[in-house]
Amino acid sequence: MAIPLELVTLLGSSAGGGLLSFMSNLAKARQAERTYVLQALNAKAQIVSQARKYESRGFAWTRRLISLTAVFFVIAFPKLVAVFMPSVAVHIGYTEASSFLFFFTSDAPKTVWKEMSGLVITPLDTHLLSAIIGLYFGGSLVK
Repeated sequence: MAIPLELVTLLGSSAGGGLLSFMSNLAKARQAERTYVLQALNAKAQIVSQARKYESRGFAWTRRLISLTAVFFVIAFPKLVAVFMPSVAVHIGYTEASSFLFFFTSDAPKTVWKEMSGLVITPLDTHLLSAIIGLYFGGSLVK
């Protein structure tokens, strides 16, 4: 028994129409999803923009106080103690690389402590001071 040509056409057009309807709904869903993603990104951009525009004099003074306190107690205070109290020794710690026995291993860092007297300026002092000054002035330049 042969399937009538009208039935084949009906089934084919129904399947094709259903497929095209499914693809259309899928495209609409993707468009809606992209719209929601763009709305979320715009909302996030507005929040970030508002956060960047926020200015507080208290925050600026807190940052200044932290940087000046760090500079004083890490760099200036040990120097003052070494100059005005020469009987107190200054201990400096720095990292040295110590080689291992085998050629295929890397160097292992170890901390070495040296006792010094008098006014001592170490590489750590200069690196720390440049980092603090760079962060402080770099934050001011971004505004």
